[in-house]
Amino acid sequence: MINITFPDGSVRPFEEGVTGYEIAKSISPRLAAEVLAIEVKDAADTTADKGTVIDLTRPITADSSIRLLKFEDEEGKKVFWHSSSHLMAEALESLYPGVKFGIGPAIENGFYYDVDLAGQPFSDADLAKVEKKMLELAKEKQEFKRISVSKQDALEYFTKKGDPYKCELINELEDGTITYYENGQFTDLCRGPHLPNTELIKAVKLTAIAGAYWRGDENRQQLTRIYGITFPKKSMLDEYLVLLEEAKKRDHRKLGKEMELFTFSPKVGLGLPLWLPRGAVMRYQLENFLRKKLNESGYLPVVTPHIGSKQLYVTSGHYAKYGKDSFQPIHTPQEGEEYMLKPMNCPHHCEIYRSAPRSYRDLPLRLAEFGTVYRYEQSGELHGLTRVRSFTQDDAHMFVRPEQLKDEFKKVIDLIMYVFSVFKFDNFTAQISLRDKVNREKYIGSEENWEKAESAIIESAAEKGLKTVIEYGEAAFYGPKLDFMVKDAIGRKWQLGTIQVDYNLPERFQLEYTDADGSKKRPIMIHRAPFGSIERFTAVLLEHTAGHFPLWLAPDQVKVLPVSEKYADYAKKVCDLLNNSEIRASMDDRNETLGKRIREISLLRVPLLVIVGEQEQAQGTLSIRKDGVNQGSKTVEEFVDWFKETVKAELS
Repeated sequence: MINITFPDGSVRPFEEGVTGYEIAKSISPRLAAEVLAIEVKDAADTTADKGTVIDLTRPITADSSIRLLKFEDEEGKKVFWHSSSHLMAEALESLYPGVKFGIGPAIENGFYYDVDLAGQPFSDADLAKVEKKMLELAKEKQEFKRISVSKQDALEYFTKKGDPYKCELINELEDGTITYYENGQFTDLCRGPHLPNTELIKAVKLTAIAGAYWRGDENRQQLTRIYGITFPKKSMLDEYLVLLEEAKKRDHRKLGKEMELFTFSPKVGLGLPLWLPRGAVMRYQLENFLRKKLNESGYLPVVTPHIGSKQLYVTSGHYAKYGKDSFQPIHTPQEGEEYMLKPMNCPHHCEIYRSAPRSYRDLPLRLAEFGTVYRYEQSGELHGLTRVRSFTQDDAHMFVRPEQLKDEFKKVIDLIMYVFSVFKFDNFTAQISLRDKVNREKYIGSEENWEKAESAIIESAAEKGLKTVIEYGEAAFYGPKLDFMVKDAIGRKWQLGTIQVDYNLPERFQLEYTDADGSKKRPIMIHRAPFGSIERFTAVLLEHTAGHFPLWLAPDQVKVLPVSEKYADYAKKVCDLLNNSEIRASMDDRNETLGKRIREISLLRVPLLVIVGEQEQAQGTLSIRKDGVNQGSKTVEEFVDWFKETVKAELS
């Protein structure tokens, strides 16, 4: 017999070799019908933080803690969507003989499979045909069967099948670790886990087609990436499709164009955003909003160049870690002299720290910069403002003494909480990103310093009462992080804001301060960016608000519209008075109907419309609409007072 511990702490004995399905069935037949997979953690394993997700049909042979996974669990969704990618592959193989397969993982919302259709045409019009075939196959209640196979047999199978992508993957695997999964007539190289059978998949929607280079290498074959999503109930798909339509309306690329905020030019280069006048005004407001808080908190502004000596990034460790993925070095006429586009601001800030002797009295030293950095993203990965090659970080680095570390870290948490409250990001989780428990080779620095840094983050988050999750393997190469994962107005998850503790860069740059006893000590470095980057934050904010920015942030806060040319002079007078009161106002007196002007201005998401005609001119008043809703009439003075109070409330 073995002991199985449930999430509530209760323990029950079962026969050795019991399966997840049998455990679920012993609780209730209904539960057994809803469970998709099981997470199992061997009681003897004291190193693992989480268990391993396995098929419901695999035997459990030792005392273990378990968690039965349903569709509402994140891990359950991953299993469901991974199995759905296999079902789609089976449908494709049936409809397009000779198709070759790359990889087909579950993703945050659904799944994709990269396929080589061997020249066979495929377009959006073909998706419905594949969906229909998937549902036909799902109804067959095909079991997902796990089969261990030798490396030689696996290579022989996929060579005979003519699937070079699978053969390439197999060549990189160790013999004795290779498994297939079979469902129906389809066999795939796969670790699993998978659903018990295909009948659980009740609703299918293939959502998009894109190009994707094999293994992300632009010099390799371009494959067709087919995206999809599935659900155990049709009603869940219907709800998702409504959400998808709302997401399309909120797409920041669409809104950015309508609101005239930013654009891209192939002549300038892929992934290099151009901020238009309205976008630049909005961007300046964001920067000034944060600068005000930084001034209040004792940050010192610095400015660093857009390039740096290659040796700077060799010293910091960035070149060894990211050099091959960065823009290539810039060679000057001076032989052997190499520069790089700046991928990070922190090495520059380390050199600013080094530029003068530092005493313990100087710390904490807080250096802040809106610094533009450059990262080479492959063209297929670029996406609006969320994945670009040039972006501006709201970056700061604090150099602190050990006894100051936690207090300073908690002050940064307070700053991020303030930013989130102003922008109404109320639903968020703080992710504590730590080292991989096994693979430590990708990190720099001593074990002792890493343990100190990780403890400081965990303790600070706990003391601030944050709702946290721990993710191993997500730390930066030089230190652990606290990443803030927010959910927007329609429930999508975004990473915004990060704080990192770093013992390693001060070591690599030999940073010192003189302590009270005259000895030389090494400062600790905190990296922080509440927005993450201006570009990404703008994209997320656009989609969160559907373009309806807070009044203080809107590029055009007020549009003044005379109902006809007769009232243009009064409209201009009103406009000038508002601008003199530091309200961003402009006039639209085009020779168009009032209705047409209002409709066109609505695309710009101008929050306030001031309409003036005969009555307003005669009485010295304004007719006001806010976000399309009539707010009545006010004098200019009353309007300015109301405006200022509204902005004050938004920023409180």
